Amino acid sequence: MNTSLPRQFALDLSHTPPASLDNFLPGKDLALVDALRQSIYRWQEREHSVDTNALDQRWIYWWGPQGSGRTHLLKAMGTAAADLGLEHFSLTPDEPITWVNLEERIPTLSQSIQSSVITVDDVDQLNDRQVAALFRILNKVQASQGIYIFMAGNAAPNHLHLREDLRTRLGWGLIFQTQLLNDDEKIQALETAARDRGLILSAEVLPWLLNRFYRDMPNLMALLDALDAYSLETKRAVTLPLVRELLQSGQSTA
Repeated sequence: MNTSLPRQFALDLSHTPPASLDNFLPGKDLALVDALRQSIYRWQEREHSVDTNALDQRWIYWWGPQGSGRTHLLKAMGTAAADLGLEHFSLTPDEPITWVNLEERIPTLSQSIQSSVITVDDVDQLNDRQVAALFRILNKVQASQGIYIFMAGNAAPNHLHLREDLRTRLGWGLIFQTQLLNDDEKIQALETAARDRGLILSAEVLPWLLNRFYRDMPNLMALLDALDAYSLETKRAVTLPLVRELLQSGQSTA
């Protein structure tokens, strides 16, 4: 049942907690999350020497299906960088200005031992110009001591439809595959997200949503945000009747 959300609630995400490793349920991705935590630890400890900042500690690519947390983890690393006052560049296929800004800054960043952070989402969707830019960026990262780069796509490097030299470089660091959560893990993740929002759900809500609504985490999280907003506006607890009312409202405005 692909139920639409009412636009006014689906777009009201200002109350959503920022992505972090603490509000990510790792499931089978514990090794990846541990590697990311180690990166944050190095930023906190200001470890910048060559011996403690090897390339495979600063260069991570992960891949997996949509809904497996790829983007959440990239945003989590951006959040951590911002919290520590580090320079952070978030590259995506649809934001060309950030690519230009990074290429202007990266010669300076590559000469510094101060940590800086680059995240690249949807590597599989880059156009030819962005592929060429990423190739140049990766060469600068390799030659640096303080630049960390985290990248995500929908396939392992050797299965991406990209230039061979870029596919080879993507594999120079650590590579992980992100996994979809099973239903029990989804419920656990949604319960954690609800607690983070101070949202109390009646016991039957989440199992019902998994059976009747979208099953992928991005849409389930969007619905949770909509329920949070609707609950605040109506001053009612999040029970199954409230969920049905919200979804019916979504269908009537679609």
